Amino acid sequence: MKKVAIIGAGIVGSTAAYYLSKNPAYQVTVFDHGQGQATKAAAGIISPWFSKRRNKEWYRMARLGADFYLDLIVDLQKDGFATDFYQQTGVFLLKKKEESLEALYDLADQRRKESPLIGDLQLLSRAEAAEYFPRLQGFDRLLYASGGARVEGSLLTQALLVASGAEVIQKKVSLDIRDGAFWADSCCFDQVILATGAWLPELLKPLGYQVDVIRPQKGQLRDYQTALVTDDYPVVMPEGELDIIPFQNGKISMGATHENEMGYGLGVDQGLLDKMEQEALYYFPSLSQAKVVSERVGIRAYTSDFSPFFGAVPSLSQVYAASGLGSSGLTTGPLIGYHLAQMVQGKSGSLNPADYPIERYIKKEK
Repeated sequence: MKKVAIIGAGIVGSTAAYYLSKNPAYQVTVFDHGQGQATKAAAGIISPWFSKRRNKEWYRMARLGADFYLDLIVDLQKDGFATDFYQQTGVFLLKKKEESLEALYDLADQRRKESPLIGDLQLLSRAEAAEYFPRLQGFDRLLYASGGARVEGSLLTQALLVASGAEVIQKKVSLDIRDGAFWADSCCFDQVILATGAWLPELLKPLGYQVDVIRPQKGQLRDYQTALVTDDYPVVMPEGELDIIPFQNGKISMGATHENEMGYGLGVDQGLLDKMEQEALYYFPSLSQAKVVSERVGIRAYTSDFSPFFGAVPSLSQVYAASGLGSSGLTTGPLIGYHLAQMVQGKSGSLNPADYPIERYIKKEK
């Protein structure tokens, strides 16, 4: 039996643990520091089809990542696990200019051919939108896509880890290489997956690697409890950073900030969230009656060219890593985690690792 260590229990690490544990030839141990994880503080919107990013490889990964959720849900349900962390309730996109809305409709309509998951696309008036999300204002028309979804990142990772049956050790660990073997927490492993997001340089630098400036970006959200029946409300995505994400049982999340130059600091900035709340009230005044129940902070990882990467670490054929997922980690993370699990087993998947070359970002120091 091969022993595999997965360092990092966010969306990438937990998905890799789940799929690797399906193979009885592997014994999986997951290590997680438990601090600053981007997944726990992610807004959780699965709706990549409206992105205007020109990076074709990124869009392919995001498109296939959105599709992959359907496979993941079927697999977990077959294993007897609840999947209410994922709800396809649709998304509302708001634009300040009417022509931007129509351009977005055309873009999504074009992309629907290869992504039928987009579902029903409609331009709705305020009165029509109110049937899906009552008391929403601040717009004349919006774009609705029925296939958009919301995901509770922390519930998803929890479900995946429980379903994997893997041992999960809450501890900050380092990776050591001795006599061709990999050591973590005084245990020896045959293979290792590094899924530590913005903290990847911390693990690889002591091993003599330079990691492309993985830039940490702080993201904050605020969670509210309302008396509303929000179970089927669509996600609201105005222009800019603000998103309003309704979950089940009256919970609504608002965020997320995108703060650069903040390093790895995990302190809550109430002023910044208050400012965002004012913007949210413009669109949804009823939020003023809601009770603030929590604030969440996570650190996203960006590469210098904003592209994600995954694969075997150069010169360490049995150590695999992924990072640079940025603010689309919940969309692309499960698919990347699945691919890393496949690579550990010597198999391939729907993505070509050459399109997301790890050697561009991780280099052995000379």
